[in-house]
Amino acid sequence: MTTDVKRRIVITGATSGIGYQAALKMILDQHEIIVPCRDLASRERFINSLKKDNIIFSQIKYRVDLPIADLSDLKSIEEFTDKLIHQNKQIDTLILNAGLQYTGSKEIRRSKQNIELTFAVNHLSHQYITQRLMPLVCKSNYPRIIVTASEVHNPESSGGKIGQPAGLGEMLGIKSSLTFETIDGISTFNADKSYKDSKLCNILFTLELISRLQLNNFPVNVICWAPGLVIPRSKSGFFRYSRKYNEIGQIIFAFFARDVLHITETPEKAGQLLTEIATIFPNKPYQFLYLSNIIKRPGMMLLSKSNVSKEANDTSKAKELWDLTNEILKNFCELNTL
Repeated sequence: MTTDVKRRIVITGATSGIGYQAALKMILDQHEIIVPCRDLASRERFINSLKKDNIIFSQIKYRVDLPIADLSDLKSIEEFTDKLIHQNKQIDTLILNAGLQYTGSKEIRRSKQNIELTFAVNHLSHQYITQRLMPLVCKSNYPRIIVTASEVHNPESSGGKIGQPAGLGEMLGIKSSLTFETIDGISTFNADKSYKDSKLCNILFTLELISRLQLNNFPVNVICWAPGLVIPRSKSGFFRYSRKYNEIGQIIFAFFARDVLHITETPEKAGQLLTEIATIFPNKPYQFLYLSNIIKRPGMMLLSKSNVSKEANDTSKAKELWDLTNEILKNFCELNTL
């Protein structure tokens, strides 16, 4: 596959940060993209960001669609995907990139369906979108699904060692109640651990997705990746939610990680990497591929094949999580399961 092949791409989490930079590059590369926006204000911010990057939306709107889709609301996701299904056009690349974090908050936040917000946005919404849009993905000649995870899923990684480690345990929380606070059902709610657990869910989701695609003989390339620590100089991007809970701490951390230790990636470079993974990076169907943007030395990062944690490689847990997730979805919406 080469960049000469123009693709129809759906990308979540593209109104800021890495996702925006990837969407910008895809627009410049002449791809047709669909960027779900949480609300009209988010849509307007995206258009204004394009303007700052010298792109006038009215001149490209024939190949850039900005539908409203709140990933914290399953009904909104249903309406968004219904419109795409009605169009009945192929989706060449589905990028599941949205990743919400509100580390530092002492209080649990919840979705429109009263589900813990990190789990709802980062995992639940993406499994729902994938199953709804899979028939359109399979219409493509070269279909691809990209899942954005993180190295913090791994308790042995540098980021995963800080604070409470990721771990789903026996998933007693999901099994006991729709309004669970923690997936394992044992630990006390901690927003940072919830984020790490959601990234672990992303990888387990990818594992099971590949298995189900193979079972159904759907030859879709699936790639899971970790962009590394990305800290923009603006107040937008990944840390925009958690920053308000500890703004001074975030400023100090960003300064040392980005400007002193040089262990961060820029949103622009991470967006470029995501674009390459989505459009030109080779992979074979039914083979699990996890890529991580690893620090080779201060100021230099390299995207390469990496290993996931032991728990993230547990195929039986991946299947159980998939089934439990679908049980949640069935409580709120009709679901054509994969």
